[in-house]
Amino acid sequence: MPKLRVSPDPGWFGLYALPGFLGSLFIAVGALGVGWFPLSADILQWNLINFVQTETIGLALTRSFVVVGAALILQAWLIVGIDALHGKILRIETIYFSLLAWALPLLAAPPLFSRDVYSYFMQGKLQLAGKNPYESGVAVVPGWFQSGVDPLWGDSPTPYGPVFLLIEKAVAAISQDSSLAGSYLFRLTSVIGVLLICWSIPYLAKSHGVNPVSAAWIGVMNPLVLMHFVAGSHNDALMVGLVCISMALGLRGHFVSGVVVATLALGIKPVAIVLLPFLALIAAGSGASLMRRMKYSAISGAIALSTLFITSAVAQTGPFGWIGSLSTPGTVKSWLSPTTALGLLIGEPIRLLGFGNVVDASVSITRLLGSVLLSIVLVLLVIRPQGRSATRGVALSFAALVAFGPVVQPWYLLWSIPLLAVTGLSHKQIRIMVLVIAAFTIHGIANSSATADTFLELSDGIAMILAGITLGLVMLASTAERSLILGDSAEQDMLPTTPTEIESAKERELA
Repeated sequence: MPKLRVSPDPGWFGLYALPGFLGSLFIAVGALGVGWFPLSADILQWNLINFVQTETIGLALTRSFVVVGAALILQAWLIVGIDALHGKILRIETIYFSLLAWALPLLAAPPLFSRDVYSYFMQGKLQLAGKNPYESGVAVVPGWFQSGVDPLWGDSPTPYGPVFLLIEKAVAAISQDSSLAGSYLFRLTSVIGVLLICWSIPYLAKSHGVNPVSAAWIGVMNPLVLMHFVAGSHNDALMVGLVCISMALGLRGHFVSGVVVATLALGIKPVAIVLLPFLALIAAGSGASLMRRMKYSAISGAIALSTLFITSAVAQTGPFGWIGSLSTPGTVKSWLSPTTALGLLIGEPIRLLGFGNVVDASVSITRLLGSVLLSIVLVLLVIRPQGRSATRGVALSFAALVAFGPVVQPWYLLWSIPLLAVTGLSHKQIRIMVLVIAAFTIHGIANSSATADTFLELSDGIAMILAGITLGLVMLASTAERSLILGDSAEQDMLPTTPTEIESAKERELA
């Protein structure tokens, strides 16, 4: 794997690191008011924290800090992207050291944009109490609500794999009764995931003939990584990091270790199971017969099952307990999910016209159709791999899981963004990616406008509008940034630089 051996480009700190650092600093300060503190935390008794958490002016100031900080980060990211795409940034260390500067203030901030991290902590406490998190929700543990868990998930069994259950148990044991301390340990595991992504991007990008600098800019430096992997501390970060390492191992010919690492990723979030058939395709090699592909698929499955049984035995849970909990996230009806949104658009008008409440039924039907389409897409990506690399196949599989899944969270996009970046993007695809990242950044800022579930109240609606206007103006603040978003005659792509590199990438994987 590539190592950092040289210094960043001259002037990197003032041009790239400092603006993003200031943006993160603004967000970290704003997080004191709109971040998530558990009710049991002593820090809530501090006068300053009490003021910014409860007083109108304090909440207004901290919300403004978060919006301004996000605007600064987004603008800094666009500026870095312009220079990366036009060859003005020569060293990937410039991207990584700048990213480090951007992330530093957020490492000290309380959990922001989500409080899932407190559910992780209480699931660990649940295990320490001798209960199986696949059978019980955290509500059976005394003090669960005071620990910051969203009541929505109080009675829900965990949808995570045995590897993450072990991490939860270890964090809960170390943190004892402090869920706030536990949240920072979970942030550490998320940062490790980000580091794994950074470590693997240079190799994966070069394997596909893509400029590693550009791939790192859009794949790991984007604002969603800072918001949801660093500030939000989601376990998806560690899963994606292991996914990237697994693909790098597979491409280097380390089939067995690649499958083991993929199974560890699966043991964090089961969606990583989509890696296994593509690792088998890589091992089968160019022009492999159907029987050879089936052989390596069987080997892949056997290795994965063995690894899963071992981790489950260590975690003292059944190896497939998570299967029954996969529907847990789907209990939320999210408008971000195309299949759910379609069901709501069909069911709500029927209900409003007085023909009965068929919302749940219509959502169930559209989600079922989405599941059927998802199955078809995943099968086609595996049995007809021609014309794309295995890494691209994994990226598209993750994208399909998001597009056709029952629920979409902003951080789900990060399952595929790093892998799409290292396999190349056209002019149009870059613009779409930038707009999608910006749109979900705005969504995250709007949803962090309060620490209570009052998103649809007028004050938070105004906050959402102001966030959108602010970030929109920032994105179009200069000619260069407008060209990146809207396109112009001088725009640059992230495709492999020569046809030879495209073919060599395919040769290394499938074609």
